[in-house]
Order: sequence, then C-alpha cells, then structure tokens
Amino acid sequence: MNRAPHAPPLRDIVLLGGGHAHVQVLKTFGMAGEPGLRLTVVAREAHSPYSGMLPGLVAGHYAWDDIHIDLARLAAFAGARFVAAEATGLDAANQRVTFDDRPPLRYDVLSVNTGGVPGACIASSFVTPVKPIGRFLPAWQRLASQDGIRRLVIVGGGPGGVELALAISQAQRRAQRRMHCTLIESGPLILAHLARGLRRRAMECLARRGVEVLTGAEVSSAEAGEVRLADGRILAADHVLRVTGVEAPDWPAAAGLATDDLGFIVVNRALQSTSHAQIFAAGDVASMADAPRPKSGVYAVRQGPILAANLRRFAVGEPLRRSRPQKNALAIIGLGDGRALGCRGRWHVGGRWVWRWKQWLDQRFMRRFNDLPTMPVETPTLSPALRPEAPPAMRCGGCGAKIGADILQRVLRRLDIGNSATTLRGIGDDAAVIQVAAGRLAVSCDGFRAMIDDGYRFGRVAAHHALNDIFAMGAKPSFALALATVPSMAAAMMEEDLFQMMAGALAVFRAHGVDLVGGHSAEAAELGIAFTVSGLLTAEPFTKDGLSPGDQLLLTKPIGSGALLAGAMQGKTRADDLLAAIDSMDTSNAQAAQVLRQHGVRACTDVTGFGFAGHLTEMTRASAVGADVVLGRIPTLSGALELMAADIVSSLQVNNEQALNDFELRGAPPGAPQVRLLADPQTAGGLLAGVAEGCVEDCLRALRQHGYPLAEVVGAATETGLRLVP
Repeated sequence: MNRAPHAPPLRDIVLLGGGHAHVQVLKTFGMAGEPGLRLTVVAREAHSPYSGMLPGLVAGHYAWDDIHIDLARLAAFAGARFVAAEATGLDAANQRVTFDDRPPLRYDVLSVNTGGVPGACIASSFVTPVKPIGRFLPAWQRLASQDGIRRLVIVGGGPGGVELALAISQAQRRAQRRMHCTLIESGPLILAHLARGLRRRAMECLARRGVEVLTGAEVSSAEAGEVRLADGRILAADHVLRVTGVEAPDWPAAAGLATDDLGFIVVNRALQSTSHAQIFAAGDVASMADAPRPKSGVYAVRQGPILAANLRRFAVGEPLRRSRPQKNALAIIGLGDGRALGCRGRWHVGGRWVWRWKQWLDQRFMRRFNDLPTMPVETPTLSPALRPEAPPAMRCGGCGAKIGADILQRVLRRLDIGNSATTLRGIGDDAAVIQVAAGRLAVSCDGFRAMIDDGYRFGRVAAHHALNDIFAMGAKPSFALALATVPSMAAAMMEEDLFQMMAGALAVFRAHGVDLVGGHSAEAAELGIAFTVSGLLTAEPFTKDGLSPGDQLLLTKPIGSGALLAGAMQGKTRADDLLAAIDSMDTSNAQAAQVLRQHGVRACTDVTGFGFAGHLTEMTRASAVGADVVLGRIPTLSGALELMAADIVSSLQVNNEQALNDFELRGAPPGAPQVRLLADPQTAGGLLAGVAEGCVEDCLRALRQHGYPLAEVVGAATETGLRLVP
C-alpha cells in the first residue's frame, strides 16, 4: 500500500463513480500521492466491470474476476477512502453529494465518472438493459441458466449489440442449447458509423450464426411474450436485452450544473464543468463542449490520465492541462468464436490475430489495476537489539486494536479494583450491574479507532459494538455518552469526519431508543469513537457463569472480521467480502438477545476482541465447566479462511492465540486456518450463548427467522476440558 508523505489532509477530492477514468485516477495517486490531498471514491458497486471485456465473459472466454477491478483494493493502494453507496443527487451550492439512505458527503473537489442511465424508450420487467453492466451481469446469469429462454430479442445494432448477439450465440452453442436471437436496429444499418467492409463481414457472421437482423425497426413496447414494432409488427420473445446506449441522469441538471440538450454534464477541454469550477466529469456522463464524442468506454479510458493530473492541479492551485480527444477511436468487434473484426476510419481487418490483439490490449489494461505493485513504506530504523520488541508497523483498527488479554489482566491485578456495595456485577462480565433507585443498571464502555474508510458506517458499527455489551447482559439500553477523536486536518474536513461518524452512531442509537446525552471530542492521531452505554435490567441479567454440562452453545453471527479488516488495510481483501463483513458488523444483536431470553438462555457473552476462543474460555472458567466445539459448525465470513491461510491476520491475533493452548485439538493441526480463526478478534460480533438442549432447536429457528441466517449450534458444555472436534 502506498501512502503520500505525512501531512495533514487539507482538501477532499471525492470521486463519484468507479468508472474507467476514475480507476486511473486512483492508480495515479497510488503511484505518487500528493501531500495534503485526501481521495474518497464513492461507488454503487464494489467491483468495477471493464465494458470492453463483457462480450468475452458472456461468450465464455473470461471469468467474472477477469473483467472486474476491485475498487476497495485499488482504493487501499491509493491511500483513498472507499465508500460503497449509491449517490442520488448533488447539492452543488454547499458542495455536498447526497444520498437517500445516509447523510450528505462534503467535497472540495468533485469528479463524476458514473456513466449514464438506461434509456427510457422501453420500460418493462421483461426488458433488461445492458448498462450499467454491474446490474446486467447478475440478471444475465439468471437468464442464461433458464431453459425457457428460447427466443431472445436484442435492441440496438451498434457495436455493443452486435458483439453481444455473437457472444450469446457462441455461449449457447457451447451449452448445446437452441436459442433464436433477433437483433433490432432502428436505423437503416447496423454498425452505421464503422467501416463498410467491417459491416459487411459482421452481417455475414450474424447470418451464419442464425441471428436475424431487422433494420429500420423502431420498438414501441415490450411486454411479456412479445415485442411490438412501430410499423405494427409483433415479434414473439421470451426476453429482451437493450443495448441502445445511455441517457443522462436527472441529478446534474437538477443540481444546476451546465448540461447539454440531452442532460449530460458539459465540460471543457480540461474535463472541468463549464458552470462549476470545482466539479470535473469524464466518461458517458460528460459531454465536451467543443469536441463531443460517442458514449464509449474507449474515450473514458483516454480521459483518465488528464483527469488525474487536473484534479491534483486544481486542488493545489496550478494551471490545468487541456486534453486533445482523438477524432477516430479504434473499434474491435469480437465474433465470439476466437476471431474479431477491427477498424479505424475506413481501414478494417479481421481474423484470429485481431482477437488475440484485443485480448492483449484488454488484459494489459486490467493488469494495471489488479496486479498492484508493493510501494515502499518509510519506517523508523531500529537497532537490532530493539527490533524484537517493536509492534507491527501496521496496527489494526476495530477490535483488532484492543490491548491483549494478558496485558489487560496484569494491569487489573496491579490496580486491585474493588467494588462498592451497589455494584452487583463488576469487571469480568460484559457490563457492570449497579443497584440504583430505579432498579439495576447495566453500564459498559467500549470503543476503538476507525477500521473502515466510510465514517458513517464506522459510526454505526461502533454504536452496535458498544450496545452489544448491554444486550449480552440481557438489558435494554437507555443512554449513551460519546468520546470522539478526530485527526488534525483542515477545519472543514475535521467537522465533516466528526459529523459522518456521529451521524452513523446516532442513527443506530435512535433505532434502539437510546438517547445520546453528551460526550467529549478531542484531536488525536486517528479517527476513533468510544461510548459509555447504560441500560436497565427488568429481569435477571445474562452472565458468563451460568453454563451447565449439556447446555448447547449458540453463536448468532459468523466470525472472521478481524482477518478481513486486516486484509483490507493491506489491499488483500476482496471488496465484496469486505462489504459483507461490514454488513455483519452493522447488524444489531437486540433481536438475538430477546430470542435468547424467550428460550431460557443460561449464559451469554458477545464475541469481540479476544475472539471466539477467548470469550468461550471466559464463560467456561466462570461456570467451572468444559466444552466441546465442533469446528465444522463455526460460521465464517466469506474470504476470512483464505486470508488466515495466507497469514494475513489482525495485530491482536498472536496474543489471542494463547487461548487456543487451553484446547485439545482433534482432527485438525494447531496451525489450520479453521483453528486459528477461533482467535480472530471480532468487531461488533455475535452473541455466544448457552441454551438448554431441549430448547435449542426452537431457539435456533427463531434466531434465523429474526435476521440471523448464519446462527448455528457450535458445540456443548461438558463436565471438564476444552476440545475442538471435527
């Protein structure tokens, strides 16, 4: 991972969209950052598809990973923040990107590379637009697997439509399925803007493949079972794919940006909005005022380097560079069968070597963003005698940043903390229980530094994590106090980071009926948040010391967040795996606590920083029992085992693994990833509870019905000993 030389951030550059131009901006800043500038990429999809390779994927030449760029990894390489969210508007006057489901996000400089939106000429559930590709691919995978799709209509006779028709034809031949495909073009010719010779050869290929071509055919409507043309003809069809280009989204014009007659953002030769100097745009969503070009990925690719340069130049007050858009772009049409046609202007070629050339070009482009170099990181030089005592250079956030259990226990013994007469439960349980006039009060404090880039989601996760201690005691949370830390930056950026983090936390507290009644904020080296949370106990508290032999052990959430967060810091975690982990952490345990209460829970704790093994040993020691844990039943987050196998672990992992020494291993070596994952520190993890054997099936069924689909019975309490069994 590359980081710019240490300097406080002073300008926020927000990249809206993960298109072909923005991935180049991220790569450029990763190779050579600019002190004082902070990048944030906001994207609906965590993996950015390369449009030029889509037909190759459909035809079976590529796998899904081959044509996608992992934005989370690329952002980590660039030292940029990654926010997985769909923007729905822009408040240009206040320089805010707006969303439907979260607070606005501030920018100093904004770059838009979101692409367009599907044209509205045909709107029906019977019709699937090919753009945006991120939404098309899952839909196409479902359609391609259905035997009932025998008659397919593709609307759009440009390069995208022709290439897709040939790719689908090839895929169907490989699968030994029969599908009649009709290609419809409203104009008089398919591939109207390409060389005549290429067009002739493409028509011959379509005919050989049995693809029917209708030109001069305007589609008026498409409903289940039929496509109606403007001239009155009706075509039978099982489904329709629309490859008719894109239209402009509504929000640029609504935000007051200068747009062309079609609604696309008007930019100058520097890719800068002609109405808002701090906004840049590239790709399909933009239109160059004096040099309009077709909506094609090749132009967005060409715009990447100039966009990267001008974002940096504008942010630091330097003159902008002017782009020189090419007049004629190289067009290569894959024929699906290992051959391709290519042209530029009137010149055209064809054959297998053209397809190999296209593959080389496309794969070279993808390697630039998926095969990222290891950039040097400056670290202090220690003498050989001191190096063994140095902590890891890259410290984890979240619960991976906790102090090790052995260190904490030594400090607590030295402090000799006593309890007053009103303290019914103190240090050792998840929350203290205090006798007050209104009854018994459960109180806990928890927090950590940021472990994800998205401040709003981080605030939500931190609030869930703090509430978990209260839920683990069976109490209802009521009040919270906050201690927030923000790194030194430009004042507006410090304000925005604090706002995003607190807005996320407040949303969670409000959903649980918790009042945030005060707190304190301070400047620190890193973004962080801690909460003191209190709640009333209206029934007997859940504790760690209630296990009896025979009680079944239930875990409400999968484990593995520590490894996934550690991998994300190094750019090793897949974006979709990271987002799944964040979703798991951003899931409340409130319903789980209620279900456990209804099914006679015997003992309970939440699985957090000391990992599953550490928290289980706390329960068994407090209850003076043993436990058998079925290793194969432990639910895990996607990607966690692979990272553990590669020894990509949290900085707390080694300390936590001391708890594994208490277990007898059966059927698995000590270094097996499944075993080591039991020591993985969890952030906002699940509840680990003991339930009577006669109640466990009903309890598990209720947990899954109430939003914990991966809840599982992972073992049972025994008379003595701790064992891991297959």
